[in-house]
Amino acid sequence: MHTDARALDNNSLIEGDLCIVGAGAAGISMALRFINTPVKVILLEGGGFQYEDRMQELYAGETSGQRYFPLKSIRLHYFGGTTGHWAGFCAPYDEIDFQKRDWIEHSGWPVSRKDLDPFYIDAQQMLELGPYNYNQDFWMNKDPEMISLPFDQSRVWNKIWQFSPPTRFGKKYRDAIVEAKNIHLVTYANVTDISANEQLNQVTQVTTRNFEGKTHTVRAKKFILACCAVQNARLLLASNKQAPRGLGNDRDLVGRFFMEHLELKSAELWLTNPEKMKMYLWESEVTKARAELAISPELQARYGILNGTSSLTPLEIAKDQQAFIDIWEDEKGNGMAKNMREENENDRVEAAEKKELKGYRAFQLFTRIEQAPNPNSRITLDKERDELGVPRSHLHWELTALEKKSIRKIYELIGAEAGMAGIGRVRLLDYLRDESDMGWPSFTGGGWHHMGTTRMSSDPSTGVVDPDCRVHGIDNLYIAGSSCFPTAGAANPTLTLVALSLRLAEHVKSKLAI
Repeated sequence: MHTDARALDNNSLIEGDLCIVGAGAAGISMALRFINTPVKVILLEGGGFQYEDRMQELYAGETSGQRYFPLKSIRLHYFGGTTGHWAGFCAPYDEIDFQKRDWIEHSGWPVSRKDLDPFYIDAQQMLELGPYNYNQDFWMNKDPEMISLPFDQSRVWNKIWQFSPPTRFGKKYRDAIVEAKNIHLVTYANVTDISANEQLNQVTQVTTRNFEGKTHTVRAKKFILACCAVQNARLLLASNKQAPRGLGNDRDLVGRFFMEHLELKSAELWLTNPEKMKMYLWESEVTKARAELAISPELQARYGILNGTSSLTPLEIAKDQQAFIDIWEDEKGNGMAKNMREENENDRVEAAEKKELKGYRAFQLFTRIEQAPNPNSRITLDKERDELGVPRSHLHWELTALEKKSIRKIYELIGAEAGMAGIGRVRLLDYLRDESDMGWPSFTGGGWHHMGTTRMSSDPSTGVVDPDCRVHGIDNLYIAGSSCFPTAGAANPTLTLVALSLRLAEHVKSKLAI
């Protein structure tokens, strides 16, 4: 069932059993799990079904610290959310990502990889991926041309990725949501405030507004914020009429520990003999799975480094590719989708035209690495307000020396493996050669992957939500998505955030006794 909030009478009351705020990957995934149940679900979406620049402007904000993308550009504000322009890269988090690592402060999840495995399986299907199998031998047996580099897998191993078509949630699941009798999708319903009872331990209602000047109230038994890492934190902080610091923020943790994946070119691999390297190359809309080079947990612990991966791109193609951080200078809300599609297609055509029969000799090594959890990397409220009266976000993105150390060590280890195997050499880029240099090159960027800001912990003094994603101290308020991640892992977050959201949906079902 669908309602356009602009068509409702002003000050309408909308009531249900469960209110989900945000209809992106997390919100839609959870709503789908309640179809054909007795639960009346109110699914609130701030935008409509298409991109609108005025709506996108609500996400504009300020940034400081390490250079970052314009905030207006980092998430799409309409039904389906940022799945409208994601590239479809998927891999589960590694077991080490969930563990407390003595060399990484603030690391450790209160749940394990085994806790998420059943939900990873369901998330695979939702994202239209292949079998839940990320073992290299499985994929090598499916395609004999996928040949591994002759590295010691106990040191440098092949982390397998799968690729969603990619699934556009706004198109793929629109009919299922709209046609479900117990799912009430309300578009153009931007939540501007969350109200609680006197004790601040129960949310009583949320307030929505739209550009037509209409205000509506939504009441439910349970509430789930599923807006994204930036907007989840912003909404909690902005709901400060009853709690001056914002809801759930008694310990000043909401908004802190913002994390990204650092994504940047880092080294070159020069082979003695040309190789096809099908195991490692990605061809847009063709590749179902590929490998990236990763460092074993044992070596991560020995050298005290973060988890990261390295992808390979033929150097003759990669040398002309624009850095992600430079793709977007004009804040066009749909610019990334267009630019990435064009670049991927150009890469594919150029690769087909240039590829030698025997393969390539030189490859760019491109890093994707987790950011160390850092309380100073955070979302706060800006003095300026958006058109609906909500304070805009301010992102301060701050990196540490551990990221630089880790990237350098990853390529030293890969280089050592290449030398011992006698296949070639690794050349570090200039910014990694001086171990005393803690600066970052101008092309340093992220993957548009936002994590942290409402991190998960069993202890309310170190996290905003508990292991069930419930806000500490508030009985009926939950947070969904990657804002709950205590650490960022090396893999893109979509598969894990969908799995975690499905786990949350099952928990809320049990609390609603269905």
